[in-house]
Amino acid sequence: MMSAAAADDNNNNNGNICANCGKGEENGKSLKACTACKMVKYCNRECQIAHRSQHKKECKKRAAELHDEKLFKSPPPEHGDCPICLLRMPLLDTGRRYMSCCGKEICCGCIHAPVMMIKGI
Repeated sequence: MMSAAAADDNNNNNGNICANCGKGEENGKSLKACTACKMVKYCNRECQIAHRSQHKKECKKRAAELHDEKLFKSPPPEHGDCPICLLRMPLLDTGRRYMSCCGKEICCGCIHAPVMMIKGI
């Protein structure tokens, strides 16, 4: 026999059933997701309030994970990646150079690499 928590998990995994009362999307009424964690859906505000005590702990955990993902997501690189070594381009203009032969910017490490190979350094 399933526990209440296991039954609750089954309802949540379906995605088309209210986590509290078990009603589906009927008569064109769409279910509304929990605004904090986006994991469970409810048919109305009353069902959300009634289910809050069962959902609160899991909701706070998932909401914190979503917040951390958003907070620690690295910003896109301003100048892109070097097409040769695929490392992020330096922020200073002195760390990268425009190559007129191919129309690309490459990092200074890639500029000096062929010279060092020729000299045997």
